[in-house]
Parts: sequence; C-alpha cells; structure tokens
Amino acid sequence: MELPFLDIKEHLPEDFADNSRVWIYQSDRLFFMSEALEMENMLQDFVTDWKSHGTPVKGYANLFYGRFIVLMADENATGVSGCSTDSSVRLIKEIEKKYNVNMFDRQLLAFQIKDKVEQIPLSQLGYAIENGFINGDTLYFNNTVLTKKELEEKWPAPAKD
Repeated sequence: MELPFLDIKEHLPEDFADNSRVWIYQSDRLFFMSEALEMENMLQDFVTDWKSHGTPVKGYANLFYGRFIVLMADENATGVSGCSTDSSVRLIKEIEKKYNVNMFDRQLLAFQIKDKVEQIPLSQLGYAIENGFINGDTLYFNNTVLTKKELEEKWPAPAKD
C-alpha cells in the first residue's frame, strides 16, 4: 500500500487538548477497503456513545494507514475511568473477532519502509537492522505514545529516537 506523507495533525480534532489520552491498536494485517468503511461506522458509533460513569466522553476514533486504530479522549472535558477504557478494549476485541485480525500483538513492530507500512516481528529486528532493511532514520510507529501532542510529534518518528 503506497503511503503518501501523512500530516497526522490534519486528521486530528483541533479542539482536543494536547494532553488528551491516546490509545493505538495495530492490526496484524491491512484492513480491506470494505472493512475500513464498515469499521468507520463502528468507530463513530462508539465515540458517540462513549461514557465514563454516565458522562459522555469527548472522544475521537480513526483508522490510519489502513492498519492503526487511534482512539483519543479529551480528559479536560471528562476523565476516562477504568470502565470507559474497558469499553474501548471491548470495541477493539469486537473488531478483532469480526475481521479475524490481531490488534494486541505488541511483538509486531511497524516501520515505514519505501512508502509502505511494513511489520517486523521483534524477534527479527536484529536481522532487519543487520541486512539494512531498517536503520536509525527509518520511521517507526511507536504505538506507546500517550497523548495527542506525542501522537502529533512522535508518530511515526525516526527509529533512533
């Protein structure tokens, strides 16, 4: 899949605080266009109904690069409780089951290589570096970013960072 340079900021809600909480889930495969379109409705329905102890969560959800689901909650509006986080995990598990994908494999690392998102199992990282598939300047999708600001500035970022 060809990747045009994506300025992630263009696709994120401007009215969310920089410290808005972020969760990134990476699929072990690309979603088909039909799945992505169907999922768009699931994601929008989820954020529309997302609540924390009965109070609506100011939420955002989107699929990036056909592979990453990004969820965001502006906690300046409503704090996110354990229950509301659990409901987001249930959504991701529902997507896993419906589309037969794994969204929780933390051993699968994603890099932008030649305008494509390529996944490398953690166990193969040494081999990929030794053979020049990736280097310090290769863009790495660090799915552990925690805030909107980090998402904007560090996703993806050069692997050396």
